[in-house]
Amino acid sequence: MSFTKIFAGLFLAAIILPASAEEAFKVCADPLNPPYSTKNKDGFENKIAELFAKELGQKIEYTWFAQRLGFIRNTLTASVSDLAVDSDEFKCDIVMGVPAGYDLTLTTVPYYKSTYVLLVAKGRGWDDIKDASQLTQLPLQRQESLKIAMFDRGPGTAWLQKNGLLDQGISYQSMSGDSENNTAMQIEKDLKAKKIDMVILWGPMAAYVTAQSPKNSYVMIPMKSTPAIKFDFAMAMGVRNGDKTRKVVLDKLIVAKADKIKEIIASYNIPLLPITKEVVRDDD
Repeated sequence: MSFTKIFAGLFLAAIILPASAEEAFKVCADPLNPPYSTKNKDGFENKIAELFAKELGQKIEYTWFAQRLGFIRNTLTASVSDLAVDSDEFKCDIVMGVPAGYDLTLTTVPYYKSTYVLLVAKGRGWDDIKDASQLTQLPLQRQESLKIAMFDRGPGTAWLQKNGLLDQGISYQSMSGDSENNTAMQIEKDLKAKKIDMVILWGPMAAYVTAQSPKNSYVMIPMKSTPAIKFDFAMAMGVRNGDKTRKVVLDKLIVAKADKIKEIIASYNIPLLPITKEVVRDDD
């Protein structure tokens, strides 16, 4: 066993006893957001929450709320009772996936890093595309036949705009409010229906789409970050601003269980990048 693992284990042992005094590992999550979380608890964030709760000797409690504007306000920072304005008891304590340094929460150290990919359906005349830059070099007639999904925000749309391909984009909303489909589910259905042939999509969502079809139905081409457009992002867990004790517990679990976390995420075929040193905002 390496010194690093022994060191992480000692830290973990030091935090489990005080943390276990709490009754539950209270997670704020979307009930219909594969591959992250679902009410069936089969998303990778559900699995990592289960791992952490087990390590701490706690049971999991979920507060379910759709991942849209107001998510943090209605979950992580919402009091158990609407009447208890000054209550220090909240509906839930942990958001399992937020960007490292997210300004609405205090964030842990990153626990995975992924990238946007160009996801292309095979067998539709685009099998020669091996790099996104090729789309910008196509003859005009072929460019005009592109059916590529475009979101109301995000680096994919910025890339299409920068490369003069906005007119070929088919618009989607990042947060549709649809109670039956999250973004990945809708994209998957429309790719199968041939409404679109390709999309620049966040790695975990692209992995979900590919998992719903026979193997080799799609190709995932990682997008390359530039000084102008960033495609790769580190993801962390979020707790309430000021909740430093919980952040420390989670930080040490992330270090101690790094291999198991990676194994869980990799089992969903999510494209992973090495986690480099990230700037994570600390609480004032």
